[in-house]
Amino acid sequence: MELLADCQTRLGIDLLSGTWTGVVLWSLRDGPLRPGEMRDSIGGISQKVLTETLRRLEFNGLVDRRRYAEAPPRVEYELTEAGRGLLGPLRALGEWSARYADDVMEAQSSRLTDFV
Repeated sequence: MELLADCQTRLGIDLLSGTWTGVVLWSLRDGPLRPGEMRDSIGGISQKVLTETLRRLEFNGLVDRRRYAEAPPRVEYELTEAGRGLLGPLRALGEWSARYADDVMEAQSSRLTDFV
């Protein structure tokens, strides 16, 4: 019997588990962007966290980093085929969130007193 912890689906869940991972991937859905453009479109993400997230996505083969030999230097990030393959699940997760966000928030708020 295969353990759920060893299931290949866990890989996808682990890849998307970072706080900003899905947001950064989604920001690249329309094509390559420079880090500053990503920060502007995302909002609320620090340069440090964006850089760490992009490095992790590049390491996992979900984004490509392209450096241009220009002055000043220019870097762009673009989704790989594997990264583009995550856009459908991210879209579905966004639809789920839009549908159930109020229910989740209500459940959390009703149980908040249990932790105080």
